[in-house]
Amino acid sequence: MVNNVRNIVIIGSGPAGHTAAIYCGRANLAPFMFEGYMLGGSAGGQLTTTTEVENYPGFPEGIGGPELMQLFRKQALRFGTEMVQEDAVEVDFSRRPFRVKSEKTEVFAHAAIIATGATAKRMSVPSEERLWNNGMSACAVCDGALPFFRNQPLMVIGGGDTACEEASYLTKFGSKVYLVHRRDELRASKIMRERVLKDPKIEMVWDSVLADAVGENYVVGARVQNVKTRKETEIPVAGIFYAIGHTPNTQVFKGQINLAENGYIVVNPGTQQTNIEGVFAAGDVHDHKYRQAVTAAGTGCAAALEAERWLSEKRIA
Repeated sequence: MVNNVRNIVIIGSGPAGHTAAIYCGRANLAPFMFEGYMLGGSAGGQLTTTTEVENYPGFPEGIGGPELMQLFRKQALRFGTEMVQEDAVEVDFSRRPFRVKSEKTEVFAHAAIIATGATAKRMSVPSEERLWNNGMSACAVCDGALPFFRNQPLMVIGGGDTACEEASYLTKFGSKVYLVHRRDELRASKIMRERVLKDPKIEMVWDSVLADAVGENYVVGARVQNVKTRKETEIPVAGIFYAIGHTPNTQVFKGQINLAENGYIVVNPGTQQTNIEGVFAAGDVHDHKYRQAVTAAGTGCAAALEAERWLSEKRIA
C-alpha cells in the first residue's frame, strides 16, 4: 500500500500548469508540481524565452515573458502548490494511485494534469541563438505587432497552413512579407495558397531555405539559399518568423495515454479529459491550433475544475 498519496500532481508549468495549480490550490487540493527543467527549454514554458508579451489581458503596457511567468508562479505558490524544478522522466498511469517520477523525486497521486507544452522547431542557423527574440521568433501572432516590426519588411519560413496564416497576419504590420519555402509549391490547403499568392504584400521565395540571419544585435536581414542553384541572396528584413511546426513534449507519455499521429495528447471533445480517467491535459501539449498563453491558461483552469469535480465524485478529495 502506498502512503502519503497526493490529491493531484501537475506535470509542467507555464500558463497552463500554473493556472491549474492556482485553481487546485484554492480548492484545497494541495497540488504537487513538476515544473520541468530542460524539457521544452526551461521551467515556465515558451514564455520564458519571449522578451515582450503585449497580448495577455491585464497588462496594457505589455510585460516581459519571464516576468509574467514569475507572477504566475508566485500566485501558484501563494495557494500552497508544492514545486520541484525537475523534469518528469517516468510516469505510470496503468495503476492507481498514479506514479510520476523525476531523477530525484517520486510522487503518487489520485489525479494528474499534464501541461508540458510544446517546443517550437528551430533551424539552428549560425546566428539563431544570438538573435533569437531580437528579430527572430517562432510566433508571428505573439510578436508580429511589436513596434520594431511595424512598417518593416518581414520574412516567414515555411510552406504549410501555419506559414501562410502567419504571412497573411504579418501583412497587417510589415511593409512587405517574404515567404520562403524549400519547394516550388506550397503544401498549404488550397484556400490558404490562393490567399497568399494573391496578396500583393507577400512575395514568394521559392526553392529556398534560410542560410542565416544577418545582424549584430538585432535582425537587419536574412541570407537565403536556393536549394537548386546553391546561390545565396541577402534580403533586408527586420524580422524572421519560423513557421515550421512544433514538437509536443509528450515523449514520456508514449504508451501511457492516447496520442495523435502528430504526438499531441488526445482529449475527449469538449473536455480536458484524456483516455485515462483522472488524467487531464492542458495547454499546448494538446492544443496545436491556438498556441497562445491566454488559451493555455484557460485550459489549465478547465483541467483543474474537471479534476476537482472528478476527485469529489470519487470521494477522494
